[in-house]
Amino acid sequence: MESIPHTSEAPTASAGVVTPEPAVTRGRRWLTPPPGSRARLQLDLQRRAQYNLRRHVLRAAFRFAVLVLADIGSFGVMRALIRAVRDEAVLGGWIAQRLSEALPAGILNGWQYAAALFVALLVLGCYGAGDRRRDAHRLFAASALATALPLWMTIWTRGLDVVLLQYAVTTSLVWLGLLSERWTVDRVVDWVRPPERTAARTLFVGRAEDCAAVAGTPAFRDPREFASVGFVDLRVPPSPESRGHLVELARVLHESRAETVVVCGQPSDMQLEDVARAALATGCQLLELPRGVDIAGVEPGIVWRRGQPLVTLTAPTLKGWQLVVKRAVDLVGAVIGLAVAAPIMGIVAIAVRLDSPGPVLFRQERLGQGGRRFKITKFRTMVLDADRKQGELRSRSLYHDGRLFKVPDDPRITAVGRWLRRSSLDELPQLVNVLLGEMSLVGPRPPLPSEVELYEAHHYARFDVKPGITGPWQVGGRNDIVDFEEVVRMETAYIRGWSLWADVAILLSTIPAVFRMRGAH
Repeated sequence: MESIPHTSEAPTASAGVVTPEPAVTRGRRWLTPPPGSRARLQLDLQRRAQYNLRRHVLRAAFRFAVLVLADIGSFGVMRALIRAVRDEAVLGGWIAQRLSEALPAGILNGWQYAAALFVALLVLGCYGAGDRRRDAHRLFAASALATALPLWMTIWTRGLDVVLLQYAVTTSLVWLGLLSERWTVDRVVDWVRPPERTAARTLFVGRAEDCAAVAGTPAFRDPREFASVGFVDLRVPPSPESRGHLVELARVLHESRAETVVVCGQPSDMQLEDVARAALATGCQLLELPRGVDIAGVEPGIVWRRGQPLVTLTAPTLKGWQLVVKRAVDLVGAVIGLAVAAPIMGIVAIAVRLDSPGPVLFRQERLGQGGRRFKITKFRTMVLDADRKQGELRSRSLYHDGRLFKVPDDPRITAVGRWLRRSSLDELPQLVNVLLGEMSLVGPRPPLPSEVELYEAHHYARFDVKPGITGPWQVGGRNDIVDFEEVVRMETAYIRGWSLWADVAILLSTIPAVFRMRGAH
């Protein structure tokens, strides 16, 4: 087991013995039991608790103050830029006129909007710890709420159409400004305050291998958030790499000056109670990685029942209104896509017919949501009987994995087919599959039945939603990702964090990929 690095600034003392402190500290008289006694250690921990609580409060206050000041500054810069473009026409008269129509002078009072933005960010937790302060979806919701508050009364005086335009433009500009600002704040804080000054001193508690696994997760790898001071072992005898056994936790907490305690693995109820009592008595933040987080296809959550919290483990799939919204977007997108692409599809069909003998369209059996079999439709890009020649080419596949297959310079591909694949225009007929409800605009890649025969249990998470014409793997560099497990991870993360904006982002990312001819080889 790879040891967990830690920094120790413990006072020089033998095990269980703490260097005496003077009886009078900062003008106040302290009770001073004999050094090394349990009473002395308990008092030291209580004094450490006051220090830890002050550290947590100061860290939260610093984060809050920096973010509020940065938000005010960001809003001021955006207002100045809008005024420069709109009122001073620094980008030209035409742009100034268009912006004046969308955002006329005086439509949003500066202090009024700033107050609304502060309230929205505060209500949605964008000043809290963790990832919330930089979460794009949460920041967009805050921008939308802040814009809606002052514009609500304007609907009755200026009309819905005008206000909707102002709402969309303002929300988008503020959201982009917040994203840029939060990213910049993180970089500046890292430069001004090095990680060793801001990171919480973190002690892991559990078996050696469990602590190493948890310390290596993304949540604890960021040196700006947590600085490991080692681990306490639950086994007897404890690992030589540990700082001691659980019975010595109080001493280790004092010597390591830990501010955060992380429970690793599956300790017993009695062990967890001992850890919680010691950590909370010392004012430490107590964290535990929920079970199921690292299980592919399983998403943890918290639900309260009769005043008691329960951890729910569910499949990361779309539910309820999300399915309705996604299907509505698919229908509208497919209809518009077919209408717009009809002339292009006609030209492509003629090119395919003239290029090589065979049908214009290629249909192949794939597996969709719930393992449902359906026929995917594409423009034909290969010669006839190409499937029968696949076995001869499998050794040349980019992926070296039977669950994925792609051959560079595939000799079966026709001249027109090669161009269609690079431009992804061969996928356009799949809009019909979307209309029929067999596919979605965005989703996982639909596999072949022969590929699914090689799947392991957790790979079936891909079948929780409909397959897509495009998806996270396609826009994330499908020709550069050769690990099937990475493909499944990307698609599972997409399903778990689905939102309408995520689909829009993937669709928008697909457009430049098509124009840059970054489709399949």
